[in-house]
Amino acid sequence: MSNLVNVPKSGSLANTNSNANFSNLSNLLDDIFNRDLPSVFASNFNTGITLPKVNIKETADAFIVEMAVPGLKKSDFHLNLDNKLLSISTETKKENKHEDENYTRREFGYSSFKRTFTLPESVDEEKIKASYEDGILNITLPKKEEAKQKPARSIKIL
Repeated sequence: MSNLVNVPKSGSLANTNSNANFSNLSNLLDDIFNRDLPSVFASNFNTGITLPKVNIKETADAFIVEMAVPGLKKSDFHLNLDNKLLSISTETKKENKHEDENYTRREFGYSSFKRTFTLPESVDEEKIKASYEDGILNITLPKKEEAKQKPARSIKIL
């Protein structure tokens, strides 16, 4: 029971069992795995596309998804909708071949990502539209007519 967290009457959480040795062990492991790695070796594992950032905003008529993915073509994207689950993915392969007298050098590149979103019931799946321009993938998820926000109105008392 020493690992339980006390909840004071103020409602804030406070850990009564702070284990200082865990912090030292964590720092030791970080030092072991991050020490003396040549920068060339480390940089070879940091290529490709990272998971792109997404902005989602709601208007009265739709949800707008904006995904920053520069350097791709429209044909690189795969958008799928299956049972209220919207999947956005891409897979790119690149091969450069340079021949110079008796030497051939090849460089391969591969990158991919997949993001999935569960759509709310209020989205009209038949009217979803997507466009890609200036490195931004825009997906418009229109709301069903009954889910659209109605303007405020006054109600007359009889």
